Amino acid sequence: MCGITGWVSYRADLTQQRAIVEQMTATMADRGPDAGGIWLRPRAALGHRRLAVIDPVGGVQPMSDGEVALTYSGEVYNYRELRAELVALGHQFRTNSDTEVVLRGYLAWGDQVAEKLVGMYAFALWDGQVDRLTLVRDRMGVKPLYLYPLPDGGVLFGSEPKAILANPAADRVVDTDCLRELVGFTKAAGWSLWKGMTEVEPGTVVTVDAGGLRQRTYWELPLLDHTDGESATVERIRSLLDGVVGQQLVSDVPLGVLLSGGLDSSAVTSLAAGNTTDGPLRTFSVDFIGQEERFVADEMRSTPDGPFIRDVVDWTGSKHQDVVLDPAALTDPELRRAVVRSRDMPIGLGDIDSSMYLLFKAIRAESTVALSGEFADELFGGYLWFHHPAARDANTFPWLAFQNSHTTDRTALLQPELRDALDIGGYIADQYADAVAAVPQLDTVTDPLERRMRVNCHLHLTRLVRALLDRKDRLSMAVGLEVRVPFADHRLVEYVYNTSWALKTFDGREKSLLRAAVAESLPKSVVERVKSPYPTPQDPAYGAALQVQAADVLAEPNSPVFDIVSPDWLRDAVRHEAATLPGATRLGLERVLDLYHWFDLYRPKLQLTS
Repeated sequence: MCGITGWVSYRADLTQQRAIVEQMTATMADRGPDAGGIWLRPRAALGHRRLAVIDPVGGVQPMSDGEVALTYSGEVYNYRELRAELVALGHQFRTNSDTEVVLRGYLAWGDQVAEKLVGMYAFALWDGQVDRLTLVRDRMGVKPLYLYPLPDGGVLFGSEPKAILANPAADRVVDTDCLRELVGFTKAAGWSLWKGMTEVEPGTVVTVDAGGLRQRTYWELPLLDHTDGESATVERIRSLLDGVVGQQLVSDVPLGVLLSGGLDSSAVTSLAAGNTTDGPLRTFSVDFIGQEERFVADEMRSTPDGPFIRDVVDWTGSKHQDVVLDPAALTDPELRRAVVRSRDMPIGLGDIDSSMYLLFKAIRAESTVALSGEFADELFGGYLWFHHPAARDANTFPWLAFQNSHTTDRTALLQPELRDALDIGGYIADQYADAVAAVPQLDTVTDPLERRMRVNCHLHLTRLVRALLDRKDRLSMAVGLEVRVPFADHRLVEYVYNTSWALKTFDGREKSLLRAAVAESLPKSVVERVKSPYPTPQDPAYGAALQVQAADVLAEPNSPVFDIVSPDWLRDAVRHEAATLPGATRLGLERVLDLYHWFDLYRPKLQLTS
């Protein structure tokens, strides 16, 4: 896993811009702590930071063959099969890396190499024979890639916005349109917080040459008539999962699994343990000091993770490490700044992001690669709002319709004039209409619930999950850890997406198909466990610490935070009794503090108009 960046210009001589390209590349040193390099030609500059996972000695980048050069991030899991195919075509290899397979795959098949790859990846190829840049992103969007067109017809690109923003040609402007999505959380296609910057869509090839920028979709969720019965479907999912997990264990560096004790991560753990031959599998989990002993069930979490984690460890014989965090450490402003810097935006998830960052940092001390259970809830229908009629049937995104004690009006903390200008309700309605219009339906399916759930599943796989994959990538790569996502394998996604909602819930529970597919591979306690979200500290002292830091923000009335945030809202939040601080208010404080540090780190220029 790595960080990539680059610059294409059809007017300037980029061989004279080494210093700027080095600055762009250096912003991603955390993504690639093992090595870095740049490749310069008059029309193109490529930068790379490397996290060595496959062929540490041979896979140095940017990698070139004559005037064709590649900067590549990710893993291609079928690279050995593609290498054999390329050798049969007469290609000779200098390394054992998947990077060279991608390069020689382009030389053999052009940009249609994308259709042959199985994995998570984002890469850029400069073909000096025709002065053309090709950008490719994996089907599900596991690896990020951003694009910034330039007035001269060229482009800047990078794994993260910070790489693009390091170039003086990129303006650090955030306007009203940019803020609408930050607040609305619909994961609009191609959105970036920064004006003029877009995210390359998953499953897309972008080409840039002197004639302009073009893109084509090489993959999207297929609409298929699922004809397998219940038992055949369960068996097929079991077989696919076993093959996918086995394929994703390939690594030339230490590897482990993220284990929460939930169905998803436990399934990955068990399957990985069954495919591991070089000693016990390493597993890792996160908890907070005293959390299990003082655990209080609520509407989102009915059980602590600890007992279920121990059951899986005993079952699989893994070598386990509990990463136990002090909730007080999560309030460290420097930790918050590191998280905001990793994500390039003030997302406002607070302790969820900061604890995940610390978890990944602890894992990185032991392993370079970790497998995760991410994506299973979106694929198999695990979230509460899939099964809550009011949220399921609402004419909006289900995750926005779902209401509990932690949900909040995301506009409540905004300056009143800005709230009116953003019109978040109208924005969400427009995005929902666009998203629903893009969902294909089978004419043979007439049941209203089935058609509704086809829409909801599509929204999760093309919208919500992309935001969560981005979080996982940014926080893990910020500490040089590669996290793989077996449930995001496109072959598994194609199959499960096309099963009916009746099949997905055949036993009356969430994730019925996954539960049945892995039932024999896990202890009964885990198979029967009700979904529990990622843990957060329940200590009220955490919220009190947020209030103290927010009071410091209030003491700076000229802070740019107050171009966005209402000081009256913040004043009321700071004065609230800490012991009874509502979850919604706590989340609001997290957003304010993220904004405060984001302004300091990025110095954005706001263009806020009605």
